[in-house]
Amino acid sequence: MSGDDTDFGFQRVPADDKARRVGEVFRSVAGRYDLMNDLMSGGLHRLWKRQAVAMAGLRPGYQVLDLASGTGDLARLMAPRVGDAGRVIMSDINESMLCRGRDRMLDCGLATDMDFVLADAEHLPFADASMDRITMAFGLRNVTRKEAALEEMRRVLKPGGMVLILEFSRLRLAPLEPFYEAYSFRILPRLGKLIADDAESYRYLAESIRMHPDQETLRDMMQAAGLEDCDYTNMSGGIVAVHRGRVY
Repeated sequence: MSGDDTDFGFQRVPADDKARRVGEVFRSVAGRYDLMNDLMSGGLHRLWKRQAVAMAGLRPGYQVLDLASGTGDLARLMAPRVGDAGRVIMSDINESMLCRGRDRMLDCGLATDMDFVLADAEHLPFADASMDRITMAFGLRNVTRKEAALEEMRRVLKPGGMVLILEFSRLRLAPLEPFYEAYSFRILPRLGKLIADDAESYRYLAESIRMHPDQETLRDMMQAAGLEDCDYTNMSGGIVAVHRGRVY
């Protein structure tokens, strides 16, 4: 394969085509995305997100950029913490997901406290050193050029700011591996077919988790992008991890 190829699940595809393919996946699942998240994780994703937001150290007045914001779970939790003096920007490359997120914020009465920006994480339309916090939950593994996205996060982060990435990672409990594999590649696609009428998209999501960098590799990538004091915290035995990096 050429150097211009990248992973799309277990497939290799032209790098310039991955964003389109990922977009098709999320357009397909947008309508049932929240329901599927609850079913897939048994509701655990809500606990993971609450813990991640607690680790972000938000304060009133902060400017927060939430990348791959989707239907807005993190944004909804962060808006009250930054208050009227602060701002949460919901950003996503996928218009269908961002529209669903905006609708949810309208339903929650939070839309006037937020901005909504259709943007590619590899090319952020924000000024240098303009954000106090940048968050990204379950989105980095779908980015084509992860290094470019991390460098962009570093660019727009203020001195004293923090990047926080919540993402699926590597399970560190070996006895559970066979059960986790069976769930990911047998049960999850069947749930996708039953609930969202789309087994293939959920098969891709399972594959994309396996192709995502492990905890130490992602930490090193963040450091290489210019972030400092990079660390990570495993949750649920490493099924997911929160990575943090700072700028001083």
